[in-house]
Amino acid sequence: MTENKEERGLAAGQRIVSSAHLVSEKSPELSEFEFGMIIAANAFNRWMIRCMAAAGAKDMTPVDVLVLHHINHRQSAKRLADICFVLNIEDTHVVSYSIKKLLAAGLVGSEKRGKEVFFSISQQGAGLCARYREVREACLMPGFSGLAEENSRLGEMARTLRQLSGRYDQAARAATAY
Repeated sequence: MTENKEERGLAAGQRIVSSAHLVSEKSPELSEFEFGMIIAANAFNRWMIRCMAAAGAKDMTPVDVLVLHHINHRQSAKRLADICFVLNIEDTHVVSYSIKKLLAAGLVGSEKRGKEVFFSISQQGAGLCARYREVREACLMPGFSGLAEENSRLGEMARTLRQLSGRYDQAARAATAY
């Protein structure tokens, strides 16, 4: 183990992790990645809340923001199960609660088709999403160059995150039966 660390030029104290006791010899970089996900997820959640507040809707949770944007996605009606699937949220009650809040605020509407309920964006909700985009363009996008190399790196990171989310989902299923 010592040789491996020396080969990489890393000492145990140089790793940036949240929980040193979880660092695995097999892949210490995974612990570094997990810490990166923790701080990125918290920063992203904080960003969504503040961007939505700047757009005009205060007191929305990150899930509320995600659900609203997904319902607005491609202006097509969505079922609760579809929303949960795309956002990778297992607990339908969490999404259902957000939808109830969005319905009460007039940001989405619902329509029953047979036994299914479909949710769609309202004019007010579409306007809020458009204002969110304006705030996003003004506050977030100046930090990005828009150059092909940077966009390519972002695309690769997105693919890696989707791949790793599958591994974490598989591990979560295995842990249920452990």
